[in-house]
Amino acid sequence: MSESIRDKVIAIIAEQAVLEPGDVSMDATLQDLGIDSLGLVESIFAIEEAFDIQVPFNANEPEASDFDISSVAAIVAAVEALVAEQKST
Repeated sequence: MSESIRDKVIAIIAEQAVLEPGDVSMDATLQDLGIDSLGLVESIFAIEEAFDIQVPFNANEPEASDFDISSVAAIVAAVEALVAEQKST
């Protein structure tokens, strides 16, 4: 059985936070998990590679990007939307 998008995203975030995936809650922020701006960028690259998508995120202006990084749940939802969008094209 293939991993769900949620499970893959959580695994990527957990790896950046040096945590077990089970320790990453959906309502946690990246800051809660101890992920800094470099870890965020590395997470974005890992997500892009894992799902073969382009994430609309500008590391220089994160607040101006269309990619919601406010919580793990928001990141999962954004990745699900990007994957769905890619499949429809």
